[in-house]
Amino acid sequence: MDLSRYTDGFFSIDGTHGFLPIRSPLATLPDKYKELQTILDNLPIQKIDGSNGLLSEEGQLEKTIGHLSDFSDLVSKESDVFIIQALFRAYAFLSSAYTLAPAHFEFKRSGNYGKANRILPKQLARPFCIIADALNVYPWLDYHYAYSLGNYVKKDEFLGLTWENLEMAVKFSGLPDERGFIMLHVDINEHSPELLSGIFSTLELLQTTENHSTLGDDDVYQYLDRCHQAMKKVNERRKLMWKASRWKHYNDFRVFIMGIKGNEEIFDDGLIYEGVDNRPRQYRGQTGAQDNLIPTMDIFSGVINHYPNNELTHYLMDLRSYRPVCVQRFFEDLRSDVTNLHPEGLVGILRKYNFNRSLVSLLGILEEIYLFRNGHWQFVQKYIMSNTKYAKATGGTPIISWIPNQIKAVISAMNSCIQSISPTYEQAKILHFKTDLQVKKELLNDQLAALQMPNYQAEDVFKLNKTYKLEDET
Repeated sequence: MDLSRYTDGFFSIDGTHGFLPIRSPLATLPDKYKELQTILDNLPIQKIDGSNGLLSEEGQLEKTIGHLSDFSDLVSKESDVFIIQALFRAYAFLSSAYTLAPAHFEFKRSGNYGKANRILPKQLARPFCIIADALNVYPWLDYHYAYSLGNYVKKDEFLGLTWENLEMAVKFSGLPDERGFIMLHVDINEHSPELLSGIFSTLELLQTTENHSTLGDDDVYQYLDRCHQAMKKVNERRKLMWKASRWKHYNDFRVFIMGIKGNEEIFDDGLIYEGVDNRPRQYRGQTGAQDNLIPTMDIFSGVINHYPNNELTHYLMDLRSYRPVCVQRFFEDLRSDVTNLHPEGLVGILRKYNFNRSLVSLLGILEEIYLFRNGHWQFVQKYIMSNTKYAKATGGTPIISWIPNQIKAVISAMNSCIQSISPTYEQAKILHFKTDLQVKKELLNDQLAALQMPNYQAEDVFKLNKTYKLEDET
């Protein structure tokens, strides 16, 4: 793989940085943007000093933005990618806050999301689009450059990227649960360098197999095991979401990370970017589904070959375009490299060489992908379904069918992997995997059946996880 294709100066997708920025993002904007920074500092519902911010009072942010200068000429001259990223983050937050503030206040009054402001003022729209073009991304709040990976500040520079040591550079609610929710996404990506290193090494080994027939099962296993151990660490940290961000407080900030596309109840036919385009635009909201860890593992492990051909999968693939170009290139090349090894991908070439130990390691990786997705599904049940009857996720996808679509693909990939292992190899372990896989199938089927019932209770769906001993909450 040509690693030079996977960098944009802010991200560098490799075994050193993983999916994180090459260094910490700027905490604040340069002094020449002091007016903009002041609004960002005053934006949250609760400011850092505990006082009320602009989003605590209806209409206050709109009034403030009305007096904001248009920095279009100034931002167009920027060339430092870290300043450009910080500006993108600033305008993304302000644009989401401005448009979705009415929906937030209506939710506080009635429990239902109200209509958004459908015209983005030119003093936001024009510089936002200039900066978005510079990064080659859509002008809306995204996961990489704005809300998550490009939005952390270390409390102690000498400590790691655990969520406990991170603060948000810009925030909506300013409350601890928002910080925990989004900073944990940075936390789990601390293990992405190890994961990518294992992937690169595995592929390099297998790409030489045709000419080096002496390559053995143990040679491949050592690198697959590196991936497996990294995924275990990712899941260990992911489970801390239950502690980092309490589910009852998700709605304190959720509405502000909603997208335009797929949320017609809020935005009707879209958002007009004043001074840029008279036609309404639609962009998907930021979502954890835009994180790169699981999509990478789906491609590498072969789960992607089991995606059903339906509209939900189309949504999933559409999210590719919401990632940095360097990440998109990485996904494309990874898919090509894996497919070139064998039409069935990794499972096919491991079966070809009868690498049973490596196949069991791959099965362990698939197990971790399942646990990640099923854990995410449990988050949805508790954080969203128990909090609101609004049927859309922040990315605009249907909440009760979106993740189950991917869980089915993982289960199918696990079954394919089990079938590829020699029947005589560690029979007891393989039987255990088969039994567990049946339990996974039954849990998902029972949950989906419950969701088809009129007036279903989210709590009943959630309790099934414990019934099948697959509960995620720690």
